[in-house]
Amino acid sequence: MNLLDILLLLPAAGFLLSLLLPKDNPGLARKFALFISLIAFVLSLGLIGPVLADPGHYTFETNTQWIEYPSIRYHVGLDGLSLWLVILSTFLTPLVILVSWKYIQVRVHEFYAFLLFLLCGVVGVFVSLDLFLFFVFWEVSLVPMYFLVGIWGHERRIYAAVKFFLYTMAGSALMLVAIVYLYNKSGTFDVPLITDMMAKGRLVLTGTEGFWLFLAFFVAFAIKVPLFPLHTWLPDAHGEAPTAGSVMLASVLLKLGTYGLVRICLPMFPDAARQNAPWIIALAITGIIYGALVAMVQPNMKRLVAYSSVSHLGFVVLGLFTFTQVGLDGAVYQMLNHGISTGALFILVGLLYERRHSLEISDYGGVGTVAPWLSTVFVITTLASVGLPLLNNFVGEFLVLQDAVQVSLLYGALAAIGVILSAVYMLWMVQRTFYGETPHEVKHHVNDLNVREWAIVLPLIVMII
Repeated sequence: MNLLDILLLLPAAGFLLSLLLPKDNPGLARKFALFISLIAFVLSLGLIGPVLADPGHYTFETNTQWIEYPSIRYHVGLDGLSLWLVILSTFLTPLVILVSWKYIQVRVHEFYAFLLFLLCGVVGVFVSLDLFLFFVFWEVSLVPMYFLVGIWGHERRIYAAVKFFLYTMAGSALMLVAIVYLYNKSGTFDVPLITDMMAKGRLVLTGTEGFWLFLAFFVAFAIKVPLFPLHTWLPDAHGEAPTAGSVMLASVLLKLGTYGLVRICLPMFPDAARQNAPWIIALAITGIIYGALVAMVQPNMKRLVAYSSVSHLGFVVLGLFTFTQVGLDGAVYQMLNHGISTGALFILVGLLYERRHSLEISDYGGVGTVAPWLSTVFVITTLASVGLPLLNNFVGEFLVLQDAVQVSLLYGALAAIGVILSAVYMLWMVQRTFYGETPHEVKHHVNDLNVREWAIVLPLIVMII
């Protein structure tokens, strides 16, 4: 058992132990979950050195038989693509536990148990090198998020949770069919082996087979991204989820889709990917502009940030399907940037909600007068989200736009509209929320950041800068 195996096992064990803790001591459940998540984060930092020392290969690899027939193996490993997504997951989990410290008062043990279970699921997806194991962890990550939204969400939580579940399950069914078909053709679920067999001509797919297999995987991943027009579950899920659920959904779960595109769709079906690239790029650019335009008219802060995710992740898909090194670098970097900046936005919106118990922008105004530090942190995060130079999102968006212009001037020009519109809707939200006259309710209920909240936001600000 190596360090990666321990990192997978730890949150799973934490999930089970959390359920066994005394029900009359919620404080113990909070401390235990925080302890487990911090250990997981520290362990994940130990993965960096060996992975960077051996680029182009899988490290911390474990490949043992799980099920004899069909041949399903516990095959996990880490490379430069999955490393930083694993660390993003372990970095954010302690922060969402802290942000829920006072807000979650009902079924506390179950809430923190599901957060640990979610961490196990997403890390498992990022490190799985067996298609069936990948599918198992993909489904595992769906279950805790369903309960986080459905139990601890807002008024329409059941509707949002069921919609999220049905959309994702529809994509999962397509992916499972494609996985079984590939197994019947190749005799294995092993991702590196299948990719190698295709590259060396030992596994040959017809054009029709490649097209339909690519499409099955692509739709499953596009729902998770989510790519326009498969995005409609996202605003509902974000709008009704508790703060921790929104952060993990935006920062980590959406990356499962883009990760799947990079890990499976592009290397396994390169011809089909290039064949379908024009309409996929068209959808990505449509999502960039559409997400920004719809975000502009949202009266609800969470839904506004949710639609901004549709726009920002359109840049990731655009970068991937231009098939250049610059575009791929920008797309992967933007996946990490979006996880940090949008996660920070959802945390800050959650802190406002805890004070004012409203997500409507019209219920705020003049917050900067009564909570100057909270306002300062929010503005910095907003500027990062709109791609201000010297902050994190600028690098990813610049690389994607630079690449898009080289491929097609039209692609670059249309995508750049999304950058301009993001400044419009984000800065307009900041103006209405933090400036102007301070209502009576804001004066009496909104206070500045406390020590616990500083511990949450400071690491995010450091990463943004």
